[in-house]
Amino acid sequence: MRIIMCQRRAIPLYLETIHEPADIRGYTAEQRRVLAEEMRAALIHRTSCIGGHIGPNLGIIEATIALHTVFDSPRDKIIFDVSHQCYPHKMLTGRVGAYVNEAEYADVSGFTNTDESVHDIFNIGHTSTAISLGSGLAKARNLAGGKENIVVVIGDGALSGGEAFEGLNVIGEMGTNFIIVFNDNDQSISENHGGMYRKFKELRETGGTAPDNLFRAMGLAYRYVADGNDAEELIRVFSEEKDRDRPIVIHIHTQKGKGLPFAEDDPEGWHRHAPFHVETGIAKKTATPDPYAAATVDFVLETARKNPNFIYLSAGIVGGINLSPEDRAALGSQYLDVGIAEEHAVAMASGLARGGARPIFGTYSTFFQRTYDQMAQDVAINRSPAVFLATGTSLYRSTDMTHLGFYDISIFSNIPNLVYLAPTSVAEHIAVLRWAVAQTEHPVMIRMPFSGYAESPYPVRADYGALNKSIVVREGAEVALIGVGNFAALASEAAEELAHEGLHVTVINPLYLSGLDAELLTSLAENHSRILTIEDGIVEGGFGQKVASFYGDIPNMRVKSYGLPKKFFNRYKPDELAQAYHLTAPQIATDVLRGMR
Repeated sequence: MRIIMCQRRAIPLYLETIHEPADIRGYTAEQRRVLAEEMRAALIHRTSCIGGHIGPNLGIIEATIALHTVFDSPRDKIIFDVSHQCYPHKMLTGRVGAYVNEAEYADVSGFTNTDESVHDIFNIGHTSTAISLGSGLAKARNLAGGKENIVVVIGDGALSGGEAFEGLNVIGEMGTNFIIVFNDNDQSISENHGGMYRKFKELRETGGTAPDNLFRAMGLAYRYVADGNDAEELIRVFSEEKDRDRPIVIHIHTQKGKGLPFAEDDPEGWHRHAPFHVETGIAKKTATPDPYAAATVDFVLETARKNPNFIYLSAGIVGGINLSPEDRAALGSQYLDVGIAEEHAVAMASGLARGGARPIFGTYSTFFQRTYDQMAQDVAINRSPAVFLATGTSLYRSTDMTHLGFYDISIFSNIPNLVYLAPTSVAEHIAVLRWAVAQTEHPVMIRMPFSGYAESPYPVRADYGALNKSIVVREGAEVALIGVGNFAALASEAAEELAHEGLHVTVINPLYLSGLDAELLTSLAENHSRILTIEDGIVEGGFGQKVASFYGDIPNMRVKSYGLPKKFFNRYKPDELAQAYHLTAPQIATDVLRGMR
């Protein structure tokens, strides 16, 4: 008996005897049933303490037990897509302590991670990639004369991504051992979108016999399991397909959130959830609305009411601004969720703009990384005046290495013709949004603030058509602090620290990331000798390096760029990372004073 202190409640953990998948292969059906109950209880209690992706994982417990009963991991390769549904897999592959012992809760990531276990074949946080990854494993196996099974578990909307189709197309031609377990819970993060999901529904309603079958059309065999939460039926089907020399899709119908009534009734709200009271489902802490997202939602709803040609595009994550079901209903045909298909969304936005509509496509910065080619080729070369809203753009946002959102400045600020802006307050953010939607000359990307000025310290202008005009927030001499986007307020805080020491420095908000205010930078050389750039992103290829390059031929001007190095950070503590790279006001002020000696 182990006591989980978070809930002060004893839970009998049969789980604690499991150290590797082989430990469950001799289980009886009854033992597997009890195991599933214990896994479900452990997941519910763990999530009630620390939060996490609870809905997807509650729905895939029986399938995970069946997979590890039939297949010999890690010899047989099991890949999860989206891998946020891997919690039960981790519980059966030597990491159960992270799900039953409060002191170990932070020992594992929320995604498959090769540093944690040989049973995790890839680090996967983004979606629709596993079939392509698995196809490479299958081809490598065939070249080496191997016999291991390649198994891909794909669900939670991951089939809506284009890379999944590319992978299916290749696997259908390869004609080799390849088992795709399609975990169909009729959900993505929110509801699924796209014509193929109507056909998947027909397959569910006909027990897999509907004539329109995408998988068979692409050259794969197909089987349907009506109750994907029946471990014994899954074991039977998996056993029959194990070691067969053909690609097959095993379509299983599961219940998202199974075993937790709140999650069963509200699969969107419980896709990922904050810590909660088990008895009521009420969050333990009242969530504080993101003021930038809330203001953006209000702007979107207002603009849609006033402009029938306005449309907001989402790629499976409710627009990156937490659009509620009520918000989406209010937008009606002026809201379009394309599924987890960011590349398509960018190209579609270009077409919408070319056709006279005024589109915004919003998503998290980490997912915009997938769209570089479309942004360059389909948007920028064509000068399509679409608007793109990047959210979660901060070292203080997502901390798993698969979801980092601070590479965007280096990626997108260097695409010709694309105007990239980083507003610094709610008022400035909305003003930039309003201008971007109204104008029709430029493709515009906006870095939605994650933090910034509570109130703008300068008058917010309405027109941003005169490109690359920076804003002098505070006038001084000798030293200029250029604070980019989220870190403009940080620059002002450092300036206050320096003022207490008798040094009055200049503070600048560049606003535009895609170009420089050459006139202002030139004028700074008249009475400044040191420039510090401070950005919530990586230094390499970032805004600071643009400034440093500008001053390269100007004598007696020293430039220091503050930011992060070109590196993948994983599950870090944001405050500690900021401290490590001197991204705090006291450290910046101290550095300036030392440099003045």
